Amino acid sequence: MKRMTICLAVLLTAAAQESFAQQPYFIDGYHGGVYGHYPVGYTRFINSQLQANPNWKINLEIEPETWDMVKTSEPEAYTVFQQLFADQSNNGRIEYVNPAYGQSYLYTSSGESMIRQFSYGIQKVREHFPGARFTTYSSEEPCFTSALPQVLRSFGFKYASLKNPNTCWGGYTRAFGGELVNWQGPDGSRLLTVPRYSSEALLPNSTWQTTAWNNSKEYLASARAAGIANPVGMCLQDAGWRNGPWLKDNAQYETWRNYIGSVAGKTNVPSWRFSQEDIQVSLVWGAQVLQRIAQQVRAAENKLIAAEKYAAIATLCDHVAWPQQQLDTAWKSLLLAQHHDCWIVPYNGSKDDTWIDKVQHWTDNTIAVSDSILQQNNNGAAFIRVLNTTARRREEWIDLPGGNWKVTDSKGRQVQTAQGSVKVSVPPMGFSVYRLQQITGTEKDTRSETGRYLLETDLYRVEIDPAKGGVITSLVVKATGKEMVDTKSNRGFNELRGYFYQEGAWRSSMDTVAVIRITENNKARVSAEINGFIAGHPFTQQLTLTNGQRRIDMKVTINWKGNPGIGAYSQANNYSTEAYHKAFYNDSCKLQVLFPLSLSSQKLSKDAPFDVTNSRLENTFFSSWDSIKNNVILHWVDVTDGNAGLALFTDHTTSYVHGKDYPLGLTLQYAGRALWGRNYDITGPTEVNYAIVPHKGNWETGAIPNEEARWCEPLQILPATGGKDFSLLAVADDHWQVSALQIDGKDLLIRLYNAGGNNGQQQLSFNGKAAQAVIEQLDGQAVETLQQRQTAGKTIIRLAIPRFGIRTIRLKNVIVNN
Repeated sequence: MKRMTICLAVLLTAAAQESFAQQPYFIDGYHGGVYGHYPVGYTRFINSQLQANPNWKINLEIEPETWDMVKTSEPEAYTVFQQLFADQSNNGRIEYVNPAYGQSYLYTSSGESMIRQFSYGIQKVREHFPGARFTTYSSEEPCFTSALPQVLRSFGFKYASLKNPNTCWGGYTRAFGGELVNWQGPDGSRLLTVPRYSSEALLPNSTWQTTAWNNSKEYLASARAAGIANPVGMCLQDAGWRNGPWLKDNAQYETWRNYIGSVAGKTNVPSWRFSQEDIQVSLVWGAQVLQRIAQQVRAAENKLIAAEKYAAIATLCDHVAWPQQQLDTAWKSLLLAQHHDCWIVPYNGSKDDTWIDKVQHWTDNTIAVSDSILQQNNNGAAFIRVLNTTARRREEWIDLPGGNWKVTDSKGRQVQTAQGSVKVSVPPMGFSVYRLQQITGTEKDTRSETGRYLLETDLYRVEIDPAKGGVITSLVVKATGKEMVDTKSNRGFNELRGYFYQEGAWRSSMDTVAVIRITENNKARVSAEINGFIAGHPFTQQLTLTNGQRRIDMKVTINWKGNPGIGAYSQANNYSTEAYHKAFYNDSCKLQVLFPLSLSSQKLSKDAPFDVTNSRLENTFFSSWDSIKNNVILHWVDVTDGNAGLALFTDHTTSYVHGKDYPLGLTLQYAGRALWGRNYDITGPTEVNYAIVPHKGNWETGAIPNEEARWCEPLQILPATGGKDFSLLAVADDHWQVSALQIDGKDLLIRLYNAGGNNGQQQLSFNGKAAQAVIEQLDGQAVETLQQRQTAGKTIIRLAIPRFGIRTIRLKNVIVNN
């Protein structure tokens, strides 16, 4: 009888397993964390559900710092979860699919920040789960960017998913392909990936879901009709939800690791040359709150990267201690400030602890640490170091605080000065030393007395017309005689224009006469201040041209009177979450600064983390959730006709405008209802820094990435006690950039990025000696030992980096030449 009972139990179990195996595949799990959402005691709930549902598997996208909290608040549940997590084989029940420290959108910040999101996040996860394997990248939000394949592969990932079926508020990837694709990044790296299927439609009557969110019969039928033998749905539940298995018993739950590794068909997998424009994302671009968050993050990011590079230089040159703890604190604060929730739900949180408040606190901390390393609060020194953290020699004018100076270089030679400015020459990845002696007397500025104002340097001649609101009516590149302004356009160059829906009218800075004042005109630079009105609101634009500098710097400040509505229309009384059409999608009516260009057959390119995308868009405009286009400007966009072009730079991630019959422009302001019906109000002045760079050819021949490096990493002034100039390293290829410098014990880590050059070997010159030069993966695995040769006390290394590729070089036991 006992034997019959056992046999019957085995048969019933087998039948149940066979029945379960016939269920469609589904990716379940959790998304969130201590900053976003992870209630105290929630780990106990997850444990109970795993124990009660032995066939359930989960995929985790939990902020790594969460486990610090869990370890303290529920230690018993923490230990049980560690035991459940321990099996990291393909048959294991838990996979950590996004260990990014701050769950960033990734496309909103630099490539180096993307790397640190993973390096710091993986380190923190392994503090709690030492055996954690990172096999698949997946996210519940559209946390994707085109360069991910090479970064993920370098960290040891094998797979990825481009689905985010249940949280598409901020966008989704383009529908493409079937069961699997080889996601190909800009450098050629490939990653086996589950895409959003070409048959995976956006869900009707929803603005946050695709049809894959619940494995509906329609979704599965459409997938199989498209030839997908093993369709899979997905939902990473918000941590805090109490559903347990998302589809109860109506699915075969899998980890991505096992689904891609053991289930999905791998024959005839197509390659997908995935463009940044295949990431169809939209946030409330132009909203003042988003603008300020983005500016704070950008400022902190730029300052920290410069500080870390200087810390490496100072450690080797001055033999000061490497500030690892300080840098870790600064990086972790920055990475949290890049959290996707900062961008999509900035107002969420309690009083004085919204995401807005968190970003302010985090970025303040990052900047304070960076300033301490750069000694930014130590003024009044008789000597200064002018620091260059880029890989090319720079000759530029810089401002010196506190009046006029006689300045001599480290060899005692007097250098050119002009009314508080000095023209410096700084070697690559190093510094020049200057002595300062304050002098009396001032140089007088000059100003034009004609109706139109003329600003002129060695590179440009610019004309401004106060009668047209202070727009630029002419911008001539002296070297070629090229006029950059489309003088036939109805729009003005540097015009402010938008739709004020409470007035039911378009308003422009050209509607009223401006007052123009020349604020500086000397051998260093010429600057103008333009004061005008738009819809009755006073604004000030500043325009600065510096001799020898290709970039023309601009700034706008708008002092709003009240809280005007700016955008396509008001949704004050008729906002619907499910409605596809929303005013904030429509950039064509937001306040913009415009640049009509005298360029025919215009082509546009834009930078992205470790990438440049040549746009395929006829225009950037859309007005509904189901027609989102990637109109994101990270650092710059560039418009060219092949012979000449102009790049537009911005101090924060936002959107740009451009089309066949619409001039290039930058989004400055939106005010009205947006996500979840929230009012995105104007609460103070709008202040934005931007710049333009006219050039020959396209973005490559125009060396726009080099201008980006100067824009993001301005020369820094540090106090000094004398000494001589110093250069740590240089690269021969103008396309190569130094993304990061770090010290690891006695070793120097150098991360290089090929920002558009060819794939051939190029030269890296290091000012000293190293026991060995090794190319490493981002996870620390050695890839290749490089040959070195010594020339005039320098170490010369040759290596090849693919176009848009990154390489990390470890120089072991380095000694520099002081």
